[in-house]
Amino acid sequence: ACGYTDMRKSIDGLAALVQETFGMDPFTPRLYLFCGRRRDRLKALLWEGDGFILLYKRLENGSFQWPRSTEQIKSLTWQELKWLLEGLAIEQPKAIKPVKPGAIC
Repeated sequence: ACGYTDMRKSIDGLAALVQETFGMDPFTPRLYLFCGRRRDRLKALLWEGDGFILLYKRLENGSFQWPRSTEQIKSLTWQELKWLLEGLAIEQPKAIKPVKPGAIC
């Protein structure tokens, strides 16, 4: 979710946000990410088939590199998610980019 999310929301509030605001089904196996106003707190919501997992991370120093507009939204690889959770930019210029199938000459 780009922009700010009220970090007081729990599982039900975040699932409702996914459904009502974004028109998406929170009961699909996707990881939904939410960030607070100060960008030092992040919540992740994941449906596992029998219940939700809610993860919460607070950075003690620094802030998350978080999209503020819909033009900045993108799908993340697991490596980019790891960088994000570490407070790093998801675009690492020196990282080796994964090769797409059929792209090898």
